[in-house]
Amino acid sequence: MAYPDSLLGEDEHVVVHTHPHWKMLVLPVLLFLVVIGGGAYLAALAAGSAWELPMWIALGVVGGVLVIWWTLAPLVRWRTTHFVVTSRRLMVREGVFTRSGVDIPMWRINSVRFNHGIVDRMFGCGTLVVESASDEPLEFDDIPRVEQVHTLLYREVNDGSEHDDQDRWEQR
Repeated sequence: MAYPDSLLGEDEHVVVHTHPHWKMLVLPVLLFLVVIGGGAYLAALAAGSAWELPMWIALGVVGGVLVIWWTLAPLVRWRTTHFVVTSRRLMVREGVFTRSGVDIPMWRINSVRFNHGIVDRMFGCGTLVVESASDEPLEFDDIPRVEQVHTLLYREVNDGSEHDDQDRWEQR
């Protein structure tokens, strides 16, 4: 899915656009299965009793709330979180009802590093740590193919600074 061109400046293009890794959806899917399985079991226990219909309604309401809270909300949060590297900046956008975002110009990025443990390596993701000129390091968790993103971001930072150095040299 391409990032909206209306948010990009002139001569700016998207280098990387991704959502968090799908591994963050594993627990919500497991919880969904537990809620459905537990609800079906309790509905079967209530079958044939005098309280069958009110019990099924209560199970449906409680199960529906739990599915929305534990499964649907994390899915929508995952889908509306964007990690974007362009030729000029690093952008992170997240949120559904209340959106928040971070933009870091390439020229302000001092260093880029990544961390990934054994589980992250098995899933092919990790944490990207970006240090900028005046802020404390920002950590972006569950970035898919974090090593490739790290390399691309590092390349974009250095390409931009090489061009700036060349421009400064030519102005002398």
